[in-house]
Amino acid sequence: MPESSDAVSSRRHSFLEDLQLLIVILLGVVSVATAYVSFEAALYGGQQAAAYSRGGAAQTEAESIYLEANQQYVQDAETLTRLSEYQIEMEGTDPDVAAAASEKYDQLYFTSVSEDLDAAIAWAQAENEADPTTYTDPQASEDYQYALFGAWSDADTAAKALLAQGDEANQYSDRLTLNTVLMAIALFLLGIAAVIRNRRAQWILIGVSSAIFLLALGLTVIVPFTWF
Repeated sequence: MPESSDAVSSRRHSFLEDLQLLIVILLGVVSVATAYVSFEAALYGGQQAAAYSRGGAAQTEAESIYLEANQQYVQDAETLTRLSEYQIEMEGTDPDVAAAASEKYDQLYFTSVSEDLDAAIAWAQAENEADPTTYTDPQASEDYQYALFGAWSDADTAAKALLAQGDEANQYSDRLTLNTVLMAIALFLLGIAAVIRNRRAQWILIGVSSAIFLLALGLTVIVPFTWF
């Protein structure tokens, strides 16, 4: 027995209500997901700014340390040059000049040679005695180099690490912002589907918006979760 027109109309009405409910549920899910992705993007944006700020300050400090160390390096080079000149005078034939040079050498060594430079001089002397054919510069000592520039190297490495964190946070923020845009498009399509009455068009819009949303959701899942 064929269905009555009232039964068909009732079933069609029930189907339309179910379809509208599905659209409403999808709108809610996509809205919540969009808010979450937008929130995560904002957090990563804040982390980027903070990392860049700390990295910039650390880099400035590292440059200051380097300039101070380099100034000491240049000063030590000048000291070594003067010590070499006094040594040449000390080995001369004029005893008065040699005595004066020896006094100046001792005074300069006492006032201008640090423990690190003194160790470097001793190391270079040993190297030169072991191989007289090759001159070894005291400032080529690795221990001396680290004593002067080690703090700068550590500070520079820390600054680069902070800037790298900022770059990473920036990449995550950009990716999440893109996902937010995709979810907003899905919301727009679902909004259109909610107001039109053509079921075929509604299903097409639901399918397209769901595909866009799932794509954005998948891209969001691979971004690490972050918090304050």
